Amino acid sequence: MKKVLITPRSYGKHNKDALVKKLQNNGIEPIFNPYGNIMNETQMIEQIKDVDGVILGVDTMNAHVLSHANHLKAISKYGVGIDNIDCVYAKSHGIEISRTVGANASAVADYAMTLLCAVARRLVEIDYGCHHDNWKKIEALDIFGKKIGVIGLGAIGKGVVKRAKGFDMEVYGFDVYKDESYINENGIQFTDIDTIVRECDFISLHLPLTAETKHILNENNLKYAKSNLIIINTARGGLVDEEYLYHLLKENKIYGIGLDVFEQEPPENSKLLTLPNVIVGSHTAASTEGATIKMSEMATDNIIAALNKV
Repeated sequence: MKKVLITPRSYGKHNKDALVKKLQNNGIEPIFNPYGNIMNETQMIEQIKDVDGVILGVDTMNAHVLSHANHLKAISKYGVGIDNIDCVYAKSHGIEISRTVGANASAVADYAMTLLCAVARRLVEIDYGCHHDNWKKIEALDIFGKKIGVIGLGAIGKGVVKRAKGFDMEVYGFDVYKDESYINENGIQFTDIDTIVRECDFISLHLPLTAETKHILNENNLKYAKSNLIIINTARGGLVDEEYLYHLLKENKIYGIGLDVFEQEPPENSKLLTLPNVIVGSHTAASTEGATIKMSEMATDNIIAALNKV
């Protein structure tokens, strides 16, 4: 029987028995994350030695880890971002990589808009005050009819565009691939990053993290941002220069930020966590019942399909 390591803690939360049975019926023994946390390199190396496949969350799968995988044939990513996998090493060693594309798109788009509204209306600050008998009125920012820049127009970015249209927002967009028909049909002003930073009241990030997109928001463009700019990042922490971002927020040179992701997760001693105009999540945008079920099912189907080939 083939062995598959399953690292995401939310995998099969709502349908585990059915998924385990499906794996076993396809000659696969599931091995679940024994640590109850995102696995570090040492833990991954220990668990990966004798498995044929991995259903992978955000745990590190760099070349050092992969070099200890003696029988690995396939990695099924529980999600879409594969920046935690050394894809060059995997390809050179015949390790197939798959993703659960579209499974969590609606959940993440919902969460991005939730963060946008929460930061703009200072929801956490108001809630905290009310819980501590402070009922003063706190002035916040308008959302309806404002300009939003959606950076990354894949399934999640398109979901944010759709939701922004409900707020009658003027949508600016950027992607490495220009889908002319989609852009025209949705009235998107397709432009460059610098223009989005200068013109928009909100920016929502939905790009993969690559060498080209790392710190795509940085001092060179953010210094031109409006003082009321709000940034939402539910993609990858490395898309934003966190050190410069802290400077802008500390000096109130931009209004606020909603972060579900950090360059290091969990963040250690991040200065961003000390600021009142920052709302954070624990990389939880995809954590809904529906998305968890879809990702679990798709990741399972993907690993079965890959291992059936060998």
